[in-house]
Amino acid sequence: MAKQTGSDNYTRIYKVVDKIPRGMIATYGQVADLAGLSGHARQVGYALHAVRDERDIPWQRVVNAKGEISPRSEPMMEGVQQSLLEAEGIEFDRNGRISLAQCRWQPRLCSVAAKDELPHHRKTTKAPSGKR
Repeated sequence: MAKQTGSDNYTRIYKVVDKIPRGMIATYGQVADLAGLSGHARQVGYALHAVRDERDIPWQRVVNAKGEISPRSEPMMEGVQQSLLEAEGIEFDRNGRISLAQCRWQPRLCSVAAKDELPHHRKTTKAPSGKR
């Protein structure tokens, strides 16, 4: 099996993020899980940071596990993200949090990545040899 590259992983992440409906949010960890990259929430952050303006990826719909907008290296981007989410009808409480119970996207049971027939990391088992 070919080794997965960062570019392949970014493509998987973008496919998941692109499916988050307007007015809903997902967490970095949730996106990683759905992209078949469990435990790689930070990679989701790196991928979204790398999104170019010409790509139509709804990056603003991804927040941290507390329902908060994560700090950015670029000044004012947290405010831009909050404005974009509020324009979609997402409400923030007085502490700057989004209710995950109300706004978290709940896709179907199988991963989004699997539905798009992206490569999986599958554990294969060999048939036992004739010797015992």
